[in-house]
Amino acid sequence: MDLKSKIRSIPDFPEKGIIFRDITTLLKDAEGLQQAIAQMHQKIKDLEYDVVLGPESRGFLFGMPIAYNEEKGFVPVRKKGKLPAETISKEYALEYGTATIEIHKDALQKGQKVVIVDDLLATGGTAKAIVDMVEEMGVEVVALDFLIELKGLKGREVLKGYRVESVVQYE
Repeated sequence: MDLKSKIRSIPDFPEKGIIFRDITTLLKDAEGLQQAIAQMHQKIKDLEYDVVLGPESRGFLFGMPIAYNEEKGFVPVRKKGKLPAETISKEYALEYGTATIEIHKDALQKGQKVVIVDDLLATGGTAKAIVDMVEEMGVEVVALDFLIELKGLKGREVLKGYRVESVVQYE
């Protein structure tokens, strides 16, 4: 199935000159949703890992079913202030300012292997912050698995040295 045909492109959102890749049209299509998850799952099926990590919020949508299908645990990575127990956090740069992500301090154990699953690889800032944060916990990142990759924003270069998978690519 051509998943790209299920993703709506919205010009000039959130600002002029940007083409927003809207996955809500894919999510509402039962076959498209199943295929998106299946194709993402297929990209990492050969790997040995312990846990799937998914960043808020769309990483939850794709990471959870992959973890379920693989009979693995799922660990959410959230925006600052959303997790109730003790956390580890990482600040990272955005196009205009900074953001902070967090994970529960006890969510992962030293020596575990993880796969990070998210909907979009753009500049790679969020993904790299997650990689850095979990590696500081003594955890190995086996791969990063994305539904969409915006190749022109060169996020893959930021993640050089890691296995990066994507199902749909846009130049």
